[in-house]
Amino acid sequence: MSTGFRPHHSHHLLRGGGQYCDDIALPGALRAVFRRSDVAAGRISDLEIAAALDMPGVRAVHTGADVAHLGALPVNEVLPLEVETAFPILAQGQVHAVGQPVAAVLAPSRAQAQDGAEAILLDIDAAAPEAPRRIAGRGWHAGDAAAQTRAAAHVVKAHLQHARLAPLPLEPRGIAVRPEPDGTMTIWHATQTPHRTRTHLAQILGMDAARLRVIAPDVGGAFGMKASLYPEEVYCVWAAQMLGVPVRWSATRSEEFLSATHGRGLHTQGTLALDGDGDFTALTAQVTAPVGHWLPGSALIPAWNAARVLPGPYGIDAVDIETAAMAENLAPTGIYRGAGRPEAAALMERLVDKAARATGLDPFEIRLRNLPAKGAFPRQTATGQTLDSGDYAGLLDLLRRVSNHDARAREIARRRAAGELVGLGLALFLEPSGEGWESARVTWRASGRVEVASGSSAQGQARARSYAAIAAQILQVPPQEIDVRFGDTATCSEGIGAVASRSTPIGGSAVKVACQALREARDAGAKLPLSEEIRYETGGQAWGAGAYLVQISINADTGTPRIEAAICVDDAGTVIDAQAVADQIVGGFAQGLGEAMMEAVRYDADGQLLTASLMDYAVPRADDMPPLQLAGLQTPSPMNALGAKGVGEAGTIGAPAAILNAALDALAPLGVEDLQMPLSPARLWQAMTDARKKGPTP
Repeated sequence: MSTGFRPHHSHHLLRGGGQYCDDIALPGALRAVFRRSDVAAGRISDLEIAAALDMPGVRAVHTGADVAHLGALPVNEVLPLEVETAFPILAQGQVHAVGQPVAAVLAPSRAQAQDGAEAILLDIDAAAPEAPRRIAGRGWHAGDAAAQTRAAAHVVKAHLQHARLAPLPLEPRGIAVRPEPDGTMTIWHATQTPHRTRTHLAQILGMDAARLRVIAPDVGGAFGMKASLYPEEVYCVWAAQMLGVPVRWSATRSEEFLSATHGRGLHTQGTLALDGDGDFTALTAQVTAPVGHWLPGSALIPAWNAARVLPGPYGIDAVDIETAAMAENLAPTGIYRGAGRPEAAALMERLVDKAARATGLDPFEIRLRNLPAKGAFPRQTATGQTLDSGDYAGLLDLLRRVSNHDARAREIARRRAAGELVGLGLALFLEPSGEGWESARVTWRASGRVEVASGSSAQGQARARSYAAIAAQILQVPPQEIDVRFGDTATCSEGIGAVASRSTPIGGSAVKVACQALREARDAGAKLPLSEEIRYETGGQAWGAGAYLVQISINADTGTPRIEAAICVDDAGTVIDAQAVADQIVGGFAQGLGEAMMEAVRYDADGQLLTASLMDYAVPRADDMPPLQLAGLQTPSPMNALGAKGVGEAGTIGAPAAILNAALDALAPLGVEDLQMPLSPARLWQAMTDARKKGPTP
C-alpha cells in the first residue's frame, strides 16, 4: 500500500520503481468503463441496459438516474457566475458533448466491462450544438482609455485565436477506491490536489471528509489537467461505497482527448495607444474564453488571468479590459500550464512589436522606455494587481548581452539580404504564482533523521529534493538524512496542492518556517525528538518574470519553420534548486513550442472531435526542441519567507509569444503582419503565398 513517502531523489522512477494509480494492487476490484455520447447535443430517447447486465462478468450498470442525487462540484468563482451550472456524473436525459458519460459498467476486467458497455442500447435524438453562451465575466477600467486612444500619435491592434490544446500527461487520469471494514474509504487518485479531492468528494457524496483518505501516488504529469475532480472519478467512489467492493478506472488516451479538460482556446484582441515618443498611454482588450459543457473547479481561471495580468510588465495607467467565459457543447476546458498567462503575454507582446514597427523603435528600446524602474516596487497595476518586486529592464539588458543580440541582428540582416526568411522575436512577460496558504509538519527524530510532511504534492517537479534542501540548510542535517512526505491526507497536514507555481514559494516557505522553529528550539537546549507544524500564509502573490529571444528561419518554398536559437532569461526570485528551475524552464518551453508550432484540438461544425488520437494531434518530439541558453536574475519576493517566485509556467508563457514574434519578423519583408498559431508549414506557406500575390509592402 502506498504511504505517500517520497525519497529526496527520483532514482526510484529511473529504475522503474514508480507506483502509479493503475499499479495499485486492489484484489477483487471492479473496472469501470463508460458508455459515452457520440453526438454533441441531444435528448436521450432510449437507454436499455438489460443486455449489458447479461454479459459475462458484468456486475453492475448505472445510468444518470442512479447518481442524480449527488451534489455539484464546487467552482472557484474568480469571476462571478451569471448562470447556474450543472455537474452531471452521468447524463441526465440530455447530452451536451461528444464523449460525455451516459452509463457506467463494472466488471472484473476492462475487456468484460467494454463488452458490457457496447451491449447498452443507446439512442439519442441529436440536436444542433448551441451557440456559445456567456456564463461569467467582469471588467477592469482605469483612466480614460478611449480619450487617450483618440489623442494618440500611434494606435496598433492585434487579435489572437489560441487553439484548444490537449495537456497530455504521460499518465492518463486514474483512480482506485477501496472501502475499508470500518466504513472509511481509501482512494488513490492521480491528482495535483489530494486534499481538495477529499473535500470535494465529501461535499458531492454528502459524506464526512474524515471518512475519506486520499493518496496521490507517483503522478505521471498533470499540467493543470489533474487539478479537478472528473465525473468518472466521482462515479467510482460512489460505486465503491454503494457496492462495498473496490472500484478502479484508468482513462484511455482517446478518452483523454474526448473528456479530459483541454487548455487554451481563448480569443484575445487588443488596442494599444502610444504618444509621439513611443510611450504607452492606453490599452483596450477583450478576452473570450471557452469553458466547455461543465465546469472543472478552476474553469474560470484562464479567463480571469488572461485579463487581469494585462498590461503585463508595462506601466499603462489607462485601461479598458473585459473578459467573458463562454459555455459550449464541447469538452470542458480548465487550467493548463500557464492558465491565461500565455494568452495575456502573447497579446501584449504582439501589440508591443507592432508598436515598435509603427514608431521605428528597436524592440528592446520600446520595451525599456515603458517599464517601471527597478526601485518602483511594490507597485499596483491598472487592473489592481500588486507586483511585489522585479527588475524588468535588467532582464532585457541581460538577455541582450547573453544572446549577443547586436551581432546576431547583423547576421540576420546579412542573411535577409541574401534572400533568406529569418527573424528574431522578443517577449517580456510576468508569471504570477499562487497565493494563500500551505502547511508543513517537520519532525526531528531522536535518531537525527528528519521527516518533512508537506500539504503540497508533486507530479515530477523534484519537490522532495527542493524541500530536503531547504530543511538541510536550516537544520544543518545532510540531505540524505531527510525524508519528505506529501500527497497523503492521512499522514500530511492539509494543503492546497501543486497548482499555479505555488509549491516552492508557499509550500517551501512553510517548510522553512517550521524548520526555523525547530532550529531555535534546538539551539535553546531542547532535546530530540522535536516536531513543529505550521500553516503558512503569504503576504500576496509573488510575480516572476522573464525575457525570451527566439531566432527562427522559414523555408521560402515549403513554409517549414526551424528555431535556430532560443535564449531564456528568468527571474524566479530566490532560487532553491537551480537544476529544478532549469528543468522547469526547458519543459515549459517544450509545451510552449507545441502551442506555437503544432498543437491544436479540432472539432467539426457538429461538435465531432477530429483529433482523437496521437495520429491526428501533433506534439513536440525531442528533435523539435532547439538548444536552449538559460540565464537569470534573482530579485527576492517580499511576499514569502523564501523570497521565491514561481517558474513552473515560465516556458509556456514566454515561448509562444517569442516564437510568434520571430516568425512575423522573418516574414515582415513579404508584408505579412499577422499570423495565428500553430505556425504549421501549411499555415506559413499560405501566408507567404497570399503576401506574394498582394505584392511588396509600399
